Amino acid sequence: MNSVQVNKLHSFTGHRDCVYALQSSDQPNHFFSGAGDGMVVQWDLQNTGDGTLVAKLPNSIYSLLHLSDKKLLVAGQNYSGIHLIDYQNKKELASLQLTQSYIFDLQSLGGDLIIATGDGTIIIVAVDNWMIKKRIKASEKSARAISVNQMNGAIAVGFSDNSIKIFDSSDFKLKKELKEHQNSVFTVRYSPDGNHLFSGSRDAHLKVWDVKSGYKLTGDVAAHMYAINHLTFSPDGNFLVTASMDKSIKVWDARDLRLLKVIDKGRHAGHGTSVNKLLWTSFNNQLVSASDDRTISAWDLLFL
Repeated sequence: MNSVQVNKLHSFTGHRDCVYALQSSDQPNHFFSGAGDGMVVQWDLQNTGDGTLVAKLPNSIYSLLHLSDKKLLVAGQNYSGIHLIDYQNKKELASLQLTQSYIFDLQSLGGDLIIATGDGTIIIVAVDNWMIKKRIKASEKSARAISVNQMNGAIAVGFSDNSIKIFDSSDFKLKKELKEHQNSVFTVRYSPDGNHLFSGSRDAHLKVWDVKSGYKLTGDVAAHMYAINHLTFSPDGNFLVTASMDKSIKVWDARDLRLLKVIDKGRHAGHGTSVNKLLWTSFNNQLVSASDDRTISAWDLLFL
């Protein structure tokens, strides 16, 4: 595998502020976005027209989570809390005040939500009764990103104190702390097989940790010019993409961190400002990216 052919398929427009959140839907060709304008919008990769407004919240949305088994969507609203949305009927079912700070990430484990907040607290909420089960004050600085290892239940959280903290999902106790990044850790993601943890930081480095060897650092690349905002894997787990404040998207071989492609404005009519979030869909292997430029782009990646 030596090269990647990139084709920009479409730009989705309509948000009035920076787009921070992307999330898959119950249909492979559908996805959701959330932005600084407080709007949650559903888009169709098969229909390049306008999206469908699902909800309008009063403050910025940094995080979205699709509860596929319930066909519901959770939105994290800054300075307020989380909102449970029936996106099929465009109706808010419940809300919960959590913090006066940001809600940077939402993930699920079993019947619980795991929530990363700007005041350094991890909050566990039960979906069924919509009540807070636990608060873990893990840092004086922001909790920015969460990844759940589906193989062993470990929970990795990246913080603005430059650390990655690993928690046990059975009791949410701290198991390990990783301190190799030199700045805020904005994104963490376990590989699909659960054997490695990948992390990206404001220090622009992409790092890889071997889970089975006790999170030994096995890879470290100065991947971008500026902060890495997000990373995600291809559906088959063989490749990963990183999104950066330097306006670019980079495609990597997940096995050896070999750079395969740079997607940017000059070469591929990419984003003109910071790329905030990525979603690699199962719909024709299309990649979706969201940016400060208020647009969402859909990309076709052909591996040669």
